[in-house]
Amino acid sequence: MRTTRSRRRLAGALTAAMMGTGALTVQAAGPAAAQAAPTTRSADRAAGPRSIDRAAVQRALDEMAASGAQGVQVRITDGHRQVVLRSGTAEIDSRRPVPRRGTFRIGSITKTFVATVVLQLVGEGSVELDAPVSRYLPGLLPDGDRITVRMLLQHTSGLANYTDHLPLDPAQYTSVAEFKASLDRRVEPAELVALAAEHPLHFEPGTGWRYSNTGYVVLGMLVAEVTGQPYDRAVEERILHPLRLRSTSVPGDRTDLPGRHAHGYARVAGQVVNVTELDPSVASAAGEMVSTTADLDRFVDALLDGRVLAPAQLAEMQRTSAVSPGYGLGVESGPLECGVAVQGHGGGIHGFSSLVLSTPDTRKRLVVSLTSAPDAGELRGYAELLDEAFCA
Repeated sequence: MRTTRSRRRLAGALTAAMMGTGALTVQAAGPAAAQAAPTTRSADRAAGPRSIDRAAVQRALDEMAASGAQGVQVRITDGHRQVVLRSGTAEIDSRRPVPRRGTFRIGSITKTFVATVVLQLVGEGSVELDAPVSRYLPGLLPDGDRITVRMLLQHTSGLANYTDHLPLDPAQYTSVAEFKASLDRRVEPAELVALAAEHPLHFEPGTGWRYSNTGYVVLGMLVAEVTGQPYDRAVEERILHPLRLRSTSVPGDRTDLPGRHAHGYARVAGQVVNVTELDPSVASAAGEMVSTTADLDRFVDALLDGRVLAPAQLAEMQRTSAVSPGYGLGVESGPLECGVAVQGHGGGIHGFSSLVLSTPDTRKRLVVSLTSAPDAGELRGYAELLDEAFCA
């Protein structure tokens, strides 16, 4: 999900990918807007010598906590070596550190899980990538005969992004009570798709690229139709259970975060609001999942290593096109500023921003989660973090 103005300020310096541009290039950061929070050290001290400069990574995290993040946790893998570091605090006005194995909302990284299930169904012959959506969900989309499954996966459908037409930005609210009520609102996937369908296509299907959460809500509905079970059950049975991702979940009706976790904040009408608990149905299959850095690291390693998808389907996932040069099927790709090629996905939802990246051979991987401060400014330190993870 890419939603609020404050979330965009927080994630803006992460990567252009997290802003929905499809390019994994680091953006410049602006001035600090929050005070530095206490720093803690990694728990991973017994894994032997590191090729990663732990002190440099810690400085980058501290800079992030001093500018746009209330708390930050990161897991960096280089071959068989791994470091886990954190900075900031788990809660405002508290010295409690960010939990080392804390859960967080992963936002649009959910899309990679959904895309994986769809591609598994393609490999099984239950879904065709270039078949129209109307074959599986007749009557759902006005242009369902012209929009294919591939277009939904690659954001080339032209569908309006329903989140652009919802009051999700905390700055829009003059009442804290109204904002909190919006966090508790339960919506159904069909409502979100219908909202998008009220608006015209941005372009003729297949002729352009524009990030649309709507497409992945439709894909969640498609998975349910084809498998005969909710998309979350398919994700659990096909990915979470086989990979033993025990701390990853699709929350459903659950508004709280399971396990230990850090808290995210927003400022509404001059007041600080804790946005950690919310009804994630507004994100649906486009961004509602919960995970940890350890689980996401295991997932991206297995996915890109060919242990989740058959070779033909993995190749389809990684394939870009002339109109979508930086986005495959549920996976963003491109070079960092240092020239190293990476693949992965970013995500954001109220209070949380996250990113998972890996080199194609999975030797170098990074998973990072941020929780937003009430007065989040332009994030600093992220370029340095990427440099230490992939370029140093």
